[in-house]
Amino acid sequence: MIGHSSNWNYPTSVRFGPGRIAELPDACKELGMQKPLLVTDPGIAELPILTAALEANQLQGVETKVFSEVRANPVGQNVAMGVDVYRTGNHDGVIAMGGGSALDAAKAIALMVGQDRPLWDFEDVGDNWKRVDPAGMAAVVAIPTTSGTGSEVGRASVIVHEQSATKKIIFHPGMLPQKVICDPELTIGLPPHITAAVGMDALSHSLEAYCAPGNHPQADGIAAEAMRLISVYLVKAVEEPSNIEARSAMMAASLMGATAFQKGLGAMHSMAHVIGAKLDAHHGLINAIVMPYVLCANRPEIADKMARLGRYLDLPEASFMSVLDWVLALRQALDIPHTLVHLGVTEAHIPSFAPASVLDPSTGSNPTPMSTDDFARLFQCAIDGTLT
Repeated sequence: MIGHSSNWNYPTSVRFGPGRIAELPDACKELGMQKPLLVTDPGIAELPILTAALEANQLQGVETKVFSEVRANPVGQNVAMGVDVYRTGNHDGVIAMGGGSALDAAKAIALMVGQDRPLWDFEDVGDNWKRVDPAGMAAVVAIPTTSGTGSEVGRASVIVHEQSATKKIIFHPGMLPQKVICDPELTIGLPPHITAAVGMDALSHSLEAYCAPGNHPQADGIAAEAMRLISVYLVKAVEEPSNIEARSAMMAASLMGATAFQKGLGAMHSMAHVIGAKLDAHHGLINAIVMPYVLCANRPEIADKMARLGRYLDLPEASFMSVLDWVLALRQALDIPHTLVHLGVTEAHIPSFAPASVLDPSTGSNPTPMSTDDFARLFQCAIDGTLT
């Protein structure tokens, strides 16, 4: 049963199951942390789950301070402030707790505490990651409180560069947290619309990884099973917030999607990164809105894969259209808007959004090569609600 406690060592050390947050002090001690900095967002900072985590550490002699100045789309200044707090407090490790934004910011802080170069020098371009001094990186215990990004098993952080208002991917293999605690009970209090949006983000990760070109059967298999879990449990998690089996399945699917997308992502994320940076919109919701439009744009290259996916998901037909219909029905069941107009995207944005999307790192692994004109048409379809 997916809700049972398990210990996984893929892709890192994962304690999975209800109530496992109680093991936070042990995880910290295993990494030699006696005075960690817990990085989270302002919302989590006010919740009982954070108080409980701090009290558990205190009882075990793990002195823990909190840094919560993290925006919904974290910016470079959030990272810089966290680094200053870490250094000033003489901390010896990072606890990353929250949704994807908090986890990304925390991992970037852990990366930067011992570096003497700017954060942007480590953008995921070429071999920039080799500029990192690994000895200067802090250990990380990651605790997701949503089931969407899977950042707890990721080797990168997405951070907004304030001056250019663009999202940058900061990467180093050592950014993969050394310890992860996946406790689905921490997600029970999520509002239904957030559960839906982050769940669709998890779906976008697996779906784009599955569609990405290249030979990576391990990633394809993980992505397919994650999508099956989502097909069975996402709506249930939204409609029955206290259903621990559904919450567990979605937390597993989130982790799996992030594991799979080392194969690559695609135009959903290219568009989401650009829109999120410019309009500060929710990343998962953007992916949910653009998903069917990107699928249609990629149809000639992914038809066979969609047929296989249709069989695996036990859809009425093994075809592209059956998968598309499933996505549309899922969005409708979750009250996901059909167009980008809901987020304030207009035709006036297209001249800047289209070329920026071409430059996004996710574009390189889209199944269909995408030009500025291609993205312009894609944005127009997602504004008009036209599926072609």
